[in-house]
Formats: sequence, C-alpha cells, structure tokens
Amino acid sequence: MKEITPDEIYPNSSVPSEKPLTRREFISRLALGGGTLVLLSGCSRWVIPGPGAKAEERIYDFIAVDYTRCTGCRTYEAVCAASNHPLFTDGDFRSDLGNPVMSHIRVHSFNPDVDAPVTCARCDDTPCVNACPVEPDPKTGHRALFQDSRYGTITNDPDRCISCGSCVDACGAESVGILAQHPESGRPMRMCTLCEGDPQCVRHCPYEALSLISVRADQPFYRMSPEAIAQELTKRWYDLTV
Repeated sequence: MKEITPDEIYPNSSVPSEKPLTRREFISRLALGGGTLVLLSGCSRWVIPGPGAKAEERIYDFIAVDYTRCTGCRTYEAVCAASNHPLFTDGDFRSDLGNPVMSHIRVHSFNPDVDAPVTCARCDDTPCVNACPVEPDPKTGHRALFQDSRYGTITNDPDRCISCGSCVDACGAESVGILAQHPESGRPMRMCTLCEGDPQCVRHCPYEALSLISVRADQPFYRMSPEAIAQELTKRWYDLTV
C-alpha cells in the first residue's frame, strides 16, 4: 500500500479516456446492511468515574470518523490550522487563515483510494509524556510535555522543552504517529487541543464525517496508525489484503 503525498493528489496528467470508478461510487454500490462504517480516531478527554477505575472502564470523548462520508477534502485541516494557529498579517491575527501544515488533524491518502484522518489519541498511558527527559517541575509535577487536567490534552511548555524529539519518536512507536517536530523550533506539534471542548474540525466538516462521541478506552481501532486504518478499509471496501 502506498501513501499518496499532498503533491500527488492533483497530478498534472492527461485525463484518461475512460473514467475509473471512484471510491465514492464504489462505496455507494456496496451492501453495507443499511449502516455506516464508523472507525474511531483518538481524541479523548478523561471523564473517568474515579481514580480507582480500571482502564477498560474509563470513558473518553473521541472524534469518530465515518469513512463512508469522508472524501479526503482536507477542509478540517484548514479549519484546525486557522483556529489553533491563525496567520499574523497586516499587524493582526487572521482567524480565517492558517497554514494546513500546522493542523492537528491530518488526512493520510493511500492507493488504493483510501483517506485516513487521524489526530492525537491522548493515550491513557501517555507514551509521549513518559518519553520526555525533562525533570518534572517541583511545583506542578509536569515535564516539558504534560497532560492538561481539564480536557486531557497533551500540552508542551516551550520554555522547558529541549526539542529533543523523544516524544515524537514515542508517538510513532506506540501510538498513531501524529506528533511531529516543528521545522524551525524542533518542538513537538500537532497535539489536539479539542478547541476548548468544541472541536472546529467536527463543526466545519462539510460532509459531517466527524463527530464527538463518548466511548470506552477498549473501543476497537483506538490508537491505530493511518496505515493500519487504511489496511482495514482496503480489506472492507476493495476485498484486498495489503
């Protein structure tokens, strides 16, 4: 299976004489039993019943992706970037503009035609936080990377971060691999903020492919990489094993 880079999405090539069946057309012909195919990409907030609760009893808020609706349009990448990293121009911040590269939700496109949006899973065992080598602050107990107590979001303290990339490596090895190092500062980026409890990617998805729901931590597809999601969708949609 080959992941398609953004530059390959709109190639400069001639139009074939016979238009191939699109994924949307293919899905519309599938017999899905009247239901939709909903897989879960992590976007969680701690709403656990108590500190003694077992891991499988913890309830999280997730951004659920309905892959029968998602077209890979990347609209929510632009919305996320504009909401969380607005561009500064003409002496002011533009809330309607943002660089999609800075988006906290990423769409991975594959061939055969599969789009797999993923965002920070805010894993219950926080491998990214555990990998941070910075000593905990004696007052807050936080490393340079820590989990916020309000929404369970993963947050970076730029004043203490040493830009080592350990958290990025841990995310790639043990979770969805969404974290990346900022090209200039080297600090971690793409940690979902949940937009203060009102995720703008969900609000502005033009096809209503995203929704914020509550599920248990043992929900299938939790913390799956985009490659693993694409493999599952390829098997379901195209009857292929890759």
